[in-house]
Amino acid sequence: MTEQTEQRKALPFDHTAAHEFLSRTDKHLAGVIQRTGQFEFKLDECESVYESLLEAIAYQSISGKAAATIFARIKALGANGVCPTPAEILKAPVRVLRKAGLSNAKALAMKDLAQKTVDGVVPTLEAAGKMPDEELVERLISVRGIGAWTVEMFLIFRLGRPDVLPIHDYGVQKGFAITYRKKKIPKPKELLEFGERWRPWRTVASWYMWRAVQLAGPDARKIKKAAPKKKRATRKKRSTRRRARR
Repeated sequence: MTEQTEQRKALPFDHTAAHEFLSRTDKHLAGVIQRTGQFEFKLDECESVYESLLEAIAYQSISGKAAATIFARIKALGANGVCPTPAEILKAPVRVLRKAGLSNAKALAMKDLAQKTVDGVVPTLEAAGKMPDEELVERLISVRGIGAWTVEMFLIFRLGRPDVLPIHDYGVQKGFAITYRKKKIPKPKELLEFGERWRPWRTVASWYMWRAVQLAGPDARKIKKAAPKKKRATRKKRSTRRRARR
């Protein structure tokens, strides 16, 4: 059995069909696919939705190294030494979670996640696998501190959903600008509209947007966000300025 065959079995979608479709319908993306080579898309191995989101909360807005250290301390709070159960997180005082390195907001987010897991709002991994993307997003963003981007990453890298386009992800935005030779980062709405041509394989297209940034190397830094437009002065303000100059 070849490595590619093993990979096809591991992924919940047919990446060969995805590559054929995207290469046929988008010549710019086809170039990125060709330059990238091996499709090294790998799924995360968290055993539950709860555990995956618990880790996501720990990793928010800090470096990977610092987050790994903090999450290791959180896992040490569990009786099994692997990951604390929702009941154990609920039982732990906020000060204990803070001592592990979490901010107050993250500590409260973990407690809300634990409570919503106990209440059944956060589904089991098996149940999540049977839910449509929209329902899963609606459920999971109800958890304190969990936004659409976090859920999109869960859909892509844990469930392996084939048609997710994280339009607010800066890496995807920058990869789009590089691939299609734009001078500025696209707005989410522009990316959403353009991405319609990638359906039903927007996850794979997004993965290649990240690769485009890697392939560009230092040149990727040249792509910047568009500067916000300056608001025109109101009539009242212009009149005030005229009087001040008299």
